[in-house]
Amino acid sequence: MADTEKQQEQARVDDVITKIKRTEATLTDKIAAAKADEKNINDNFYNDVRLNVGSYESMMDTALSIRQQQQMLNDRNNSWRHSTQQLGVLQRLEKTPYFARIDFQETNAKAPETIYIGLGSFTDKQDHFLVYDWRAPISSIYYDGNLGRVTYQTPDGEQAVNITLKRQFLIADGEIKTMFDTQETIGDQMLMEVLGEQADTKMKSIVTTIQREQNQIIRDTSARLLFVQGAAGSGKTSAIMQRVAYLLYRYRGNLSSSQVIMFSPNQLFNDYVSNVLPELGEQNMVQLTYYQYAARRIPSLKVDDLFTQFEKNESAVDKKINQLKGSLAFFRATKKYANGLGTSGMRFRDVKLRNEVFIDHERIEKTYYKYNTNYRLGNRLNATKEELLKYFGRRIESEMKAKWVSEFIQNLDEEGMRKWYGNHPRNFENGDKEFRFLARRIVTAAFESVRRGVIRNRFLNIKAQYIDFLRQVPQLLNLKKFGLTEEAWQLNVNQVLAELRQKQLATADVTPYLHLYDLMTGKHGDRDIRYLFIDEIQDYTPYQLSFLKSSFPNARFTLLGDLNQAIFTQESSHSLLKELATMFKPEETRVVQLTQSYRSTQQITDFTKAILRNGESVTAFDRQGALPNIVTAPAEDALLDVLQQQLAENTAANRVTAIITKTLPESKALYETLRARGEKITLIRSENQRLAAGTIIVPSYLAKGLEFDAIIAWQVTATNYGADDQRQLLYTIASRAMHRLTILAQGELSPLLADVPQSAYTLTQLN
Repeated sequence: MADTEKQQEQARVDDVITKIKRTEATLTDKIAAAKADEKNINDNFYNDVRLNVGSYESMMDTALSIRQQQQMLNDRNNSWRHSTQQLGVLQRLEKTPYFARIDFQETNAKAPETIYIGLGSFTDKQDHFLVYDWRAPISSIYYDGNLGRVTYQTPDGEQAVNITLKRQFLIADGEIKTMFDTQETIGDQMLMEVLGEQADTKMKSIVTTIQREQNQIIRDTSARLLFVQGAAGSGKTSAIMQRVAYLLYRYRGNLSSSQVIMFSPNQLFNDYVSNVLPELGEQNMVQLTYYQYAARRIPSLKVDDLFTQFEKNESAVDKKINQLKGSLAFFRATKKYANGLGTSGMRFRDVKLRNEVFIDHERIEKTYYKYNTNYRLGNRLNATKEELLKYFGRRIESEMKAKWVSEFIQNLDEEGMRKWYGNHPRNFENGDKEFRFLARRIVTAAFESVRRGVIRNRFLNIKAQYIDFLRQVPQLLNLKKFGLTEEAWQLNVNQVLAELRQKQLATADVTPYLHLYDLMTGKHGDRDIRYLFIDEIQDYTPYQLSFLKSSFPNARFTLLGDLNQAIFTQESSHSLLKELATMFKPEETRVVQLTQSYRSTQQITDFTKAILRNGESVTAFDRQGALPNIVTAPAEDALLDVLQQQLAENTAANRVTAIITKTLPESKALYETLRARGEKITLIRSENQRLAAGTIIVPSYLAKGLEFDAIIAWQVTATNYGADDQRQLLYTIASRAMHRLTILAQGELSPLLADVPQSAYTLTQLN
């Protein structure tokens, strides 16, 4: 491309940056003025408000005056907040104002147009767009179309344009580093530049390199269920983060970040993606793991964490039981059992006050079942609570006459009297009315825990109810279909009962337990949530997904994952799509396959996909690198020497390394050994940590969704990875690598690598 053309483009960049800086200065002054106004209004609030309560008219005048002052405060507050948000966008644009140019002509238009696309919009004084936000409808043609005729969606319908030029820029600190024209949607040269960069402890936005199929995911607004099956490194998580940003832009004013939830694999991952939305000028949505969500709802029980879930040794029978508890058949059995509670079987507990029975469970049961069978469980419960609260009121009346109450009032000093009167005036007609006032307050406070318990359904015995449900499961479904005997099932029920007595709940029981409680109480879910995103969907059970669908009834679901990476649900992950088809209407469902892997070099991608058997097809992006390196040694010391040498090579090449072990105890042991050998290294032992710069050691189940320049997989032996159900775990570990993959094994190498062609790696066998 001619230097003069680059000079012309640089001149435009300089001009836009100058105008951005000028607007920044104006906004800074505007923010300062609005803040000063707000402070001035606050300081003089009562001077400017006309307080007059002499008559109804004057009271209305006072209320109007206060409202006017409050409105002025809100206007100033909104003004500086909006300006601050605008300033944030401009500060990002100042260094990289845009990344693309498109020349096109609309059908029937007299002249061609040129637009530039960046992270946000920027207009000059004439309200002329110098930069278009990447989420604007017109920007879609940059991602979806090659040169020639392209259509895109606008609020007024489909629009056709003829694209004559697509130019891409890499601009840093206001200077064009690279620019090139392309006929492709996103040129390979641009991708090469971006993919060749180092990994970071934070995920970056991908707006400069969004691919056509990713753009369809990002801009979909019609599907109630959008299912994204993507190979490792296909950019599915990145696309979803941009999708959240797009939806917040598209429905600005009608959708807030608090109405969007993302369930992610672990807290480490949440930290990793935490910068993407702020980088795009949006607030982060609600992010939590499924088990954080569950644990918040049942704080009285200890729910299995990721460590317990992964490190637990399960028998073949345990696995079958867990598969049953995660099935749609078990979901339906829970509903069937709950439906029967309308006539009998609801378990209640005594309501107690200071360890004495206040309302006994027989009375509660009698009240609950006195309503006719037309009452739904939720309505029946509400009616029961009303009756109990009436009884509570009558008990207050009778308790006010108790001796302890009069003695308590007689012994009150002046400070105590002030406490019980509160803001209530002391002008009572006589002493009896004053006594009744104080007595009612004192008894009501004494009984407060009872009232709170009734309102919070503490008279329901959910633990006993769940055990009763489990006991009845053999009558609700056919255990033989799941390869289980009734004896094996009842043994498991006894185990669940023992755990509940210890205030613990296993992973497989969490969702049915919560679902049964919601059915018993008539809970209709959170209707404010509009969009629900679930990452690593392959590790969810059909029961969990059905439960989430009922828990967020108004939400549109976006599910993404890689069925080849199912660590916790290997047996059922490939039937997941069939199960999902029964939960959503076909016309409201869209399935998108992302088979192109961008994360890793072609050599690493070819190696990792060869680990799989009958896996989804994976296509490597043509970025070349070194072959994966496998080293075996009979002694650990020799293997440690190789590890340190590989670390040194990676560091010299400016590649940040993650050493991945299978389990946490292995991570801890290797960390201590390497520290003793003088290596500077960080151990990631918990999902609540943050990713640190430099070399890290991390157990396999915490590495999900992350990527690193270089991976060293530790002790990939026949002992650690011998069983076929470890294949997906090994694939997940190896596919974290962007540029370099090293596999180390002491003794016999994992047989799961036997199908990988010998031409796909280098093998060193030390004596």
